[in-house]
Amino acid sequence: MGSARKTPVVTASSVSLERAARLYRLVGYLGDGARTRSQILSKLKIDIRTFYRDLELLRVCNIDVTLDNRKYALVHPARESLLALPFPDPCLSLGEAQQLAKGRSKIHQKLRELLKQIVKG
Repeated sequence: MGSARKTPVVTASSVSLERAARLYRLVGYLGDGARTRSQILSKLKIDIRTFYRDLELLRVCNIDVTLDNRKYALVHPARESLLALPFPDPCLSLGEAQQLAKGRSKIHQKLRELLKQIVKG
């Protein structure tokens, strides 16, 4: 029996800086209007495999991209879609994360909850 190759699960949690920048450019480009796959590949200087992997990650991030008449387009405005893009791991130290968690917003609370999971006994 041959072993089946598994496709890695795409997640937003471990996106590289390079990929985050490319996704930002892709969403911005689609925000200017519907584009063909060829236009996107040429503009972003990527291959077809990278294009489809990035499309899948956008879907994981709940950024809807439609295909109509061989053109890809954002369902929601680019400004809204950009806010949903994954952010690369900033490689914070525990102390830096604790410093950033001091605040009252939902983001501060989210960071505090993550810290609690790390430091609980």
